[in-house]
Amino acid sequence: MKKLLGIGFWELIARIILRNRLAFIVAIVAITTLLAMQWKNIRFSNTEANLIPADDQVNVDYNKFLKVFGEEGNLVVVGTKDPKLFTPKIFKAYVELMRKIAKDPEVGLVLSVDNLKVLQKNEAKETFEMVPFVDQTKLGDALYLQSVRQNLLQKLPFYSGLLYNKHKNAVRSAIYLKKNIVNTKARKEYILGRFTDHIKTFENTYHIDLRVSGMPYIRSYNSKTITDEIGLFIGAALLITSLLFFFFFRSFRATLIALVIVVVGVMWSFGIMGAIGYEITVLTALVPTLMIVIGIPNCIFFINKYHQEYYKHANKAKALQRVITKTGTATLMTNITTAVGFATFIATNNVLLQEFGVLTTINIIAVYVLSLLLIPIFFSYIPAPIPRHLGHLERKYLTGFFVWIVNTVKYNRLSVYGIALILLIFGIIGIYKIKISGSIIEDMPKKTDFFTDIRFFENEFDGVMPLEIMIDTKKKNGALKMSNLRRMEELEETITDIPELSQPLSIVSVAKYAKQTYYNGNPEYYQLPTAQEELFIAKYIKNTIKGKNENSFKSYLSDDQSVARITTFIKDENGEKMPWIEKQIRQKADKLFPNERYNVIITGRSSVFQKGTNYLLDNLLSSLLFAFFVTGGLVALMFRSFKMVLVSIIPNLLPLLMTAGLMGFLGIPLKPSTLLVFGIAFGMSVDDTLRFLAQYRLELSRNDWKIKKAVFATFDDAGISMFYTSIVLFFGFSVFMLSSFGGTIALGGLVAITLCFGMLSNLVLLPSLVLSLNKSLANKQEFLEPTIAILEHTDEELDALEETKN
Repeated sequence: MKKLLGIGFWELIARIILRNRLAFIVAIVAITTLLAMQWKNIRFSNTEANLIPADDQVNVDYNKFLKVFGEEGNLVVVGTKDPKLFTPKIFKAYVELMRKIAKDPEVGLVLSVDNLKVLQKNEAKETFEMVPFVDQTKLGDALYLQSVRQNLLQKLPFYSGLLYNKHKNAVRSAIYLKKNIVNTKARKEYILGRFTDHIKTFENTYHIDLRVSGMPYIRSYNSKTITDEIGLFIGAALLITSLLFFFFFRSFRATLIALVIVVVGVMWSFGIMGAIGYEITVLTALVPTLMIVIGIPNCIFFINKYHQEYYKHANKAKALQRVITKTGTATLMTNITTAVGFATFIATNNVLLQEFGVLTTINIIAVYVLSLLLIPIFFSYIPAPIPRHLGHLERKYLTGFFVWIVNTVKYNRLSVYGIALILLIFGIIGIYKIKISGSIIEDMPKKTDFFTDIRFFENEFDGVMPLEIMIDTKKKNGALKMSNLRRMEELEETITDIPELSQPLSIVSVAKYAKQTYYNGNPEYYQLPTAQEELFIAKYIKNTIKGKNENSFKSYLSDDQSVARITTFIKDENGEKMPWIEKQIRQKADKLFPNERYNVIITGRSSVFQKGTNYLLDNLLSSLLFAFFVTGGLVALMFRSFKMVLVSIIPNLLPLLMTAGLMGFLGIPLKPSTLLVFGIAFGMSVDDTLRFLAQYRLELSRNDWKIKKAVFATFDDAGISMFYTSIVLFFGFSVFMLSSFGGTIALGGLVAITLCFGMLSNLVLLPSLVLSLNKSLANKQEFLEPTIAILEHTDEELDALEETKN
C-alpha cells in the first residue's frame, strides 16, 4: 500500500495525465455522452417513503392490512365551511362538479351530499332500500336546500366525521380513486391535471373556497414541489459557489474551469441515477446539488495548490505536476472520508437511505476523479497565472484571521479548552431537550395551498392521516357476531375519548344505522341493536344483501367476514403522541380481545411513519459510530498512533454535539431530515482534519521534528485551503435553506452550522491538542514510516525523484 500511494505512484499518475490530455478529454466527453443517454430512464417516485425494512414486524402487519382491505391511501376530500354552498345556483354547480369528477376514469367512487344514498325501511318486503337523500327536482328551491343541510347535520349520524362536522358547520365530499392507480404516475397526472382544473374552475366561477386534501392529493403536490426545487437548488448552488470562487481567486478562467467540472459532475449524477434505475425521491433529488457543493472545494484545493506551487518557482509545468504528486493521496483520502460519511446510510437497511448513500458515494468519487484529471489538463492549455491571480495568497483579511488563530493556539490554549468544555456541556444539556418527531407532514412546505388545506381538515375533521385497527376474530362471520360488535363499540369509545383522534368508522356504524333505519330514521335509535332487536333487524339485512355476489361491506369487513376494520384519523401535529395513543388503544384492545382468541393489529400510514423515525434514529446512530471507526482506522493507518486517532476524532465530535445541543435548545426535533445532518457533516468536516494532519507531518520532516514550528507552518500551507473550502461548504449547504420543505431547510442550515463549527474546531482545537500532547505525538519513527504514504511530499523529495528520472 505504501508503494502504491507513494511518491512514485503519483508521479506516474501525473505523467500519464499530462502526456495524454486529449485522450482523457475525449474519454470524459464519451462517458458524459453515454450517461446523458441514461437520463431518459430517470423516474420520479410515485410511492411513499417507507423507513422500515420490509421484513420488520411493523411492515408485516401493515402488509397484512393491505392484503385484506387494499390500499388505504386512495381518499381525496373536498370541503368547505361556506354557507353559500346550499344556495340554488352554487349547489347546482357543485352537483355538476362532483358528476364531472365521478366520470373521470381514475375515480372509483364519489360520496357527496348531492348523490348521497340513505337507508329506508320497506316493511312490505322486510328489507332496507337505498334511496337518494336529495331530490334532484328541487335543487332550485332555497328552502329545500336549507332543509337538506339541516337533515344532514341532525339526522344522519352515520355520516358524521365522514361528510360533515355539525359542531363546526363544515361539509365535505369523499372521492375514492381507483386503488390500482394510487402508486402510479397516473395518480399524479390526474391530480395535478384534470382534477385540479375541475376545482379551480369552480372556485374562479363561483368564488367559493374549496379545500382539498387526502393522501393522493398531498403526495402529488408534495412530489411536484420536490421536482420544482431541483432546478432552484442547482442554479442557486452554481451561482453562490461560482461567486465565492471568483472572489477568492479573482480569475474568470479558473472560475469557468471549476464550473465546467461541477456541471459535468451534475450531468454524471443524473446519468448514474438513470443507469442504476433509482427514482427521484426527496433525498436523491439533493444529489446533483451536493455534487456542486462538494465539487467546488475539490477545485479550490487543487487550484490553490497550483497557485502556491507556481508562486514558489514560476514554472507552470512543474506546478501542474506537483499539484498531483504532492496532494494526490491526501485529496483521495479526504474524498474517501467524505464518501464514508454518506456511505453510512447504506448500512441503515432502508431502501430510501441506501439509494441516497449509494448515489452520493459513487458521485463523490466521480467528482474527485474529474477534478484530478481536468484541472491539470485545462490549466496546461491556458496561460500561466498572473500576479492578480496569486494575490489571494497574501490577502490581509486572511493573514489577520490566521494571526489571530496562531496567537490563540500559542498563548491561550487553556481558554480554548475551557470554551470547548463549555460547548461540550452546552451540547450535552441540549441533547436531553431534543424531541423525536414522527410527523408525516412536518417537513412539507408550510406556505403552499395544499398544506393550508391539511390544517383546515385537521381543525374541522380532526385530521386526514389514517390510523387503522384490524381485528381478526379467526372465525368465519365472526366479525358480525353481536358480542364482537359490542366489543368493537367499547374500543371505539376509547378512541373517541382520545382528543387527537377523529370519530371512528367501522361495521359498528353500519349496524347502528340499520337500527336507526328500522325505527324509521329516528336518530335517537342510532345505537347497536339489543339481542331481541337483532332478530328482526338481521332479517332485514339478509333480505337486503340477498343475491348480491359482491361483499357489500368490503370497506369494513373481509370477504369471509372474519376480520373487521376500524378507521380513525389523527392530527399529524400530534405525531409525537403516537406511542401514547397506540398504548391506550392497545391496552383496551388486549382487554376486550384476548390474544388467544383474537389478533388485533394497529397500523396505518401515520403509525408506520412514526415507528420508521425511531428505527431510523437507531440505525443512523450505529452508522455514525461506524463512520467514527472507519475514520479512526484511516488515521491509525496513516500515523500508527492511537493518540493521534483520538486527537483527530475530538475536534469533529465536538461540532456534532454542539449542533445536537442547538437543536435541543431551539426545539428542532429529530426526524428523518435532521438525522441525516450528523453523518453528512462528519464526513465533510473530517476532511479538514486529515488535510491539517497531513500537512503537519510534512512540516515535521521539514522542521527537524520541532513540534511548534511544524504546527504553525501548517497554517501557512493548509490553512487557506481549509478556510476557503469551509466557506464554500457553509454557503453551499445554505442553498438548501431556499427550499419550502422544512426538512430540507433544517438539513441545509444545520449542516452549514456544523461545518462552520468544524472549521473553527480544526483550526483552533486540533492544533492546540497537538501542541499540548506534543511529547506523546512526536514519535519520529512512527511518522517516518506511516502505513499509508498519504502525506504530501517535500520539494526536496520531489526534486530528488525528478533528478533520478532524468
